[in-house]
Amino acid sequence: MRAPVASTFGDDEAACSGSECFALRVLGEDMAPEFQHGEIIVIEPGGVARDGSYVLARLGDEWLFRQLRGGTGQWRLEALNPACREHARVPLEDLAAVHGVVIQKAVPGRRRLSRFYV
Repeated sequence: MRAPVASTFGDDEAACSGSECFALRVLGEDMAPEFQHGEIIVIEPGGVARDGSYVLARLGDEWLFRQLRGGTGQWRLEALNPACREHARVPLEDLAAVHGVVIQKAVPGRRRLSRFYV
């Protein structure tokens, strides 16, 4: 079941393409030191996911921001912070759970700290 979403664009889902880049704010310290709490990441839904890519994945009802590691048949999602215990290393059967690749990060108010990942 899909949760209701409030929108100023009305109920027309066609107005929002599933292939357009979008931004999210990093919450927590699971991906530190590369990504700090409060930083903004830009995600490309159609991006090529490969070993070492930072990805947004959906596992069950939970969204995870992790680094993709491995290769064909042996994929896994890993947190960068060694102190992260929950979902620190999650095996994947295939890349179906991956919904986007991080292409940029930005630190609000600190343009010089922006970084690109493509």
